[in-house]
Amino acid sequence: MALALPVVAALGLGLVLGGRVGGLARLPLRATWLFLAAFALQLLAFPFEFLPWSTDQTPATALWLVSYGLLIVAAALNARIAGVPIVAAGMLLNLSAIIANRGSMPVLPEAMHSAGGDHTTLNNSTATSDPQIAWLVDRWAAPDWIPLANVFSVGDVVIAVGAVVIVLSAMCVRLPRPSRGSTPV
Repeated sequence: MALALPVVAALGLGLVLGGRVGGLARLPLRATWLFLAAFALQLLAFPFEFLPWSTDQTPATALWLVSYGLLIVAAALNARIAGVPIVAAGMLLNLSAIIANRGSMPVLPEAMHSAGGDHTTLNNSTATSDPQIAWLVDRWAAPDWIPLANVFSVGDVVIAVGAVVIVLSAMCVRLPRPSRGSTPV
């Protein structure tokens, strides 16, 4: 859900800039089953509150790491698509923080509190005041007026930028260039 807002914003921007939504249907994704399998594993590991199950921390972490592996393979298979290498870089930043912190994505306690979390662990984020590779952990919180707001990291920002590039590129958005005789402002 963290990518929903940037993707929706990219769709709107793409339309304003003359892009075509139909281009998204023609996006040449390879091995789409890897994305679906990764999503299913993450849903098993960290179900929404309305789903009738919960997963203990150790199996949830294992499912989450396997899902990351599937996503990295999918990104490698689709690296020729504009924006996918950016998404892959963001995933590797997040994975670096997760591995350095023994299978958990640390979240700064202030960010957890700002996101409305009152637990030490919320899904895949564990509040910690002294994480390894601190600049890569979940350190910011989305405003609470955003539906399903959560905490996010540098890697998440990079992933969101990559997702925006994917959407705008697939919509065939072409940014206007200044004419030869004009001077940039």
